[in-house]
Amino acid sequence: MAERENRRGPRREREEAPEFADRLVAINRVSKTVKGGKRFGFAALVVVGDQKGRVGFGKGKAKEVPEAIRKATEQAKRQMVRVPLKEGRTLHHDINGRHGAGKVVMRTAPEGTGIIAGGPMRAVFEMLGVKDVVSKSIGSQNPYNMIRATINGLTKEQSPRSVAQRRGKKVADILPKRDEAPAAAEAEA
Repeated sequence: MAERENRRGPRREREEAPEFADRLVAINRVSKTVKGGKRFGFAALVVVGDQKGRVGFGKGKAKEVPEAIRKATEQAKRQMVRVPLKEGRTLHHDINGRHGAGKVVMRTAPEGTGIIAGGPMRAVFEMLGVKDVVSKSIGSQNPYNMIRATINGLTKEQSPRSVAQRRGKKVADILPKRDEAPAAAEAEA
């Protein structure tokens, strides 16, 4: 009797999705002073992604570190966003993201550049599956705000396919023509 029947049909156990990788970004220990001494609590910040274009972040609070990490991971899996990647390795275009006083600048990069990003931003790019990107954080150094600004920018990214579809054109009409520029330069010379 592995599968129990109920009124709505067969009940399936929710399986933990093994295709997701997670990265612990920050743990914060907070204390509350009470009559008998101090009570400690922990807050965890986790980034989760499938390294194929989906990423999410979550925060969890609990009395023990493993429980806080578990809560943060569950929240991150619920809040995942899909980001279109160019050739599965970099961004389609340069993006600015913002959250509060934290600003981030993310630029597309040629193959072999690697991930040039600071702490929390690096975790987001690694979990997203980006291989080449150049980024800079400006303003707030708070890891929560840096991750929120990064994801804010990534949600603004648009692929040429989605832009072409929205404008009712073909992808070839949207992208710049690469072969015509060198030919025009040679004709002038």
